[in-house]
Amino acid sequence: ELKGLQKDEATSSINKWAKELKVGEYLQMPAEKLSKGNQQKIQFIISILHEPKLLILDEPFSGLDPINVEMFKKVILRLKKQKTMIIFSSHMMEHIEYFCDSLIILVHGNTVLKGKLTKIKEDFRKKNIKVIADLDVDDIKKIDGVEDIEVNKNEYTIKISDIKYVESVFKKVSKCNNVTKFVVEEPTLNEIFISKVGEAYEK
Repeated sequence: ELKGLQKDEATSSINKWAKELKVGEYLQMPAEKLSKGNQQKIQFIISILHEPKLLILDEPFSGLDPINVEMFKKVILRLKKQKTMIIFSSHMMEHIEYFCDSLIILVHGNTVLKGKLTKIKEDFRKKNIKVIADLDVDDIKKIDGVEDIEVNKNEYTIKISDIKYVESVFKKVSKCNNVTKFVVEEPTLNEIFISKVGEAYEK
């Protein structure tokens, strides 16, 4: 009733989600007797059984094993595709990166970073190009914008002063033999988080 559903609607929705999240056999058990992971599933079902337009998830994978995390992920992505607005709170940056289009990072209640994830990553993009090829290192160093080249086994890291020089490096590398990798490094959200939160703590 609190969710605005009739009893038969609620029962149907509960049974559907209980089957999908594999807790149907526990529906007659007191919640306190369930494992932490199954309690988490019951809380999740209560939150979504009425197909909300807004869903707030706070560390939704806490207490779940990897198989159940994947189960939750599929459901959350489906809700997102169905245009449910989701506010997702987590300390696990890989989860934020996986689900979220926009983000806000708070330190002691103060905003240190916010915006579209794609734009944030673009602004923090590393100026490194990872290459596996038969390179003439001295020749590559002559390209405008190339600051240094590091070698680790058979992989080269070409450090450039600005992203605008990627194209000229690519043109030169594409003429080399045995090119099997050319990747402009993209920062992980974890790296961005550490950078921004570190700055906030230092102030």
